[in-house]
Amino acid sequence: MRNFSELSEREVLALAIGAEEEDGRIYNDLVERMRDDYPSTAKVFAEMAGEESEHRHKLLELYREKFGDHIPLIRRQDVRGFLSRRPVWQLPKPSIEDVRKLAEGMEVETRNFYRLAASRATDVSIRRLLGDLAEAEQEHEHRADELTEENLTPKARRSEDATARRSFLLQYIQPGLVGLMDGSVSTLAPIFAAALSTGHSHAAFVVGLAASIGAGISMGFAEALSDDGSLTGRGAPIYRGAITGLMTTLGGLGHTLPFLIPSLWTALSVAFAVVVVELAVISWVRWKYMDTSPVRAGLQVALGGALVFATGILIGAG
Repeated sequence: MRNFSELSEREVLALAIGAEEEDGRIYNDLVERMRDDYPSTAKVFAEMAGEESEHRHKLLELYREKFGDHIPLIRRQDVRGFLSRRPVWQLPKPSIEDVRKLAEGMEVETRNFYRLAASRATDVSIRRLLGDLAEAEQEHEHRADELTEENLTPKARRSEDATARRSFLLQYIQPGLVGLMDGSVSTLAPIFAAALSTGHSHAAFVVGLAASIGAGISMGFAEALSDDGSLTGRGAPIYRGAITGLMTTLGGLGHTLPFLIPSLWTALSVAFAVVVVELAVISWVRWKYMDTSPVRAGLQVALGGALVFATGILIGAG
């Protein structure tokens, strides 16, 4: 890896050609990723990819004029100071705002590169072209805003924002809520049954810890294996499984940790209070993201929790 200051003008032009080609391909990749769900944004990136191609042709013409046809392979990652970017195809399904921020960052980095390269160039024609490209990238940022205004009408933006919200619900909120509900509710019976039947906090803690971790692993695998997300739009199975498993474990651990308190009845009281908080959080999430009325969400969650809690009490007391 070399410092930018060590590059010759020939190498700087070769780097610029490669960078413009890479940026154009990134925009085209984004077009393919966004075409179905965000057609207006995809149109913006398609036009930006065309402008990157024009920049590349200008650089190629000057390079051939100055240095011939052979262009050495110099990539961003070969030069210190450039930000490394993961290929678009390696990214999980990005949100619309993430993609817009990625494009803004690309333009700013490229503009700064051309300005620095122009300030170091001694050849007049190279200096002029690099300076023109720096200005073009500045205009490109404004052009991106113009294209956004032209293509992303308020109606189109509302539609895309609704699609983004729906994807967020399917890929993060829903698996997280499923895990939290399972962990908070299903572990109630074994924990309280163990506490009442043994009369020892430590026994209840061990049972709760095992139940929480076991349920997390089970729910994680169940969610990951349920579907691959290609048809449902629910995202990558590994991420959904991880979210569900983690939230299941956290839901169980919330009312397991109070049993580290040596006094059984104190531990039971604290655990019961934690359960109330957990059920309230679940009800709030259902109301906030699942379009469920607060009363209905509260009653549904409270009923389920009460039935499992009563099961644990009856088994433990018996």
